[in-house]
Amino acid sequence: MTKLRFGVNFGEVNVDEWTDFCRTSEQFGFDAIHSADHLGAASPFAMLGAAAAVTTHARLGTLVINNEFWNPAVLAREASTVDRLSGGRLELGLGAGHMKSEFDAAGIPWHPYPERIDRLERCIGELDRLFAEDGQQPLPHQVPRPPLLIGGHGERILDLAARHADIIGFTGATQIKSEQMGVFRLASPGETLRRVERVRERAGSRADALEFNVLVQAVIVTDDAEAKAVELAAAYGYTGLDSAERVLESPYVLVGTAEENAKKILANRERFGFSYITTHGPSRDALAATIPHARRLAGESQPG
Repeated sequence: MTKLRFGVNFGEVNVDEWTDFCRTSEQFGFDAIHSADHLGAASPFAMLGAAAAVTTHARLGTLVINNEFWNPAVLAREASTVDRLSGGRLELGLGAGHMKSEFDAAGIPWHPYPERIDRLERCIGELDRLFAEDGQQPLPHQVPRPPLLIGGHGERILDLAARHADIIGFTGATQIKSEQMGVFRLASPGETLRRVERVRERAGSRADALEFNVLVQAVIVTDDAEAKAVELAAAYGYTGLDSAERVLESPYVLVGTAEENAKKILANRERFGFSYITTHGPSRDALAATIPHARRLAGESQPG
């Protein structure tokens, strides 16, 4: 069974509090610290450079870089610099971009989804060339490249991940067409399992070496899970009399006592292969409270 890892994403953390956030996240037992790539938020690689300076062993990841915002040579420079500064702790997460409003704000063309996937695959090939021994300086610390995470929910992006990634990022999120950009519904357990099985099939002989990451949208520690699930249901596109039950079943939400959340983490690892659990900054402390229970149940020790 793949060992558990836990990550926390920048989320809504105040930039001015970022270095303290990184220090305490490492102390709380997180294995990885992630930064996102959105206009209106801080620079992902600058954030990871700062994180490298105040941590000692936590991995540093992008979750995820919007490929359409970057030229491959510039992206390789930024990634290699962080990998060298951190002593080889970078995990390079890539995606195809999904917020059209950000493209419009930056004056960047919004290509159809299949084209964005094709462009991402070409970028991966170019990064491999730039990271090679005779490639662009500075070269990354990790050879032949930092571990590559590709994340998303659509079949095309997950097929691409199955071909190229070391870590598959399952977000389980789909844009709700009737809502503004950035409002998502979460996939059901059945839909998630179909995605997992598809990735394994597409990966072929690579499947057993892959690590599966899940982006948990919310973690709540409570003695009244059903009441909190009712509150969360509308935010994640669940309606009907069974909406609270659907929240509690979702692989992308943890609601319950720390012990209950830990048991769900292990159940999700067994069912879906999700051994690498990441959440957003506002849920960090709740996941931190859950981590010792999960490691104890899994028979694992704290990192560091």
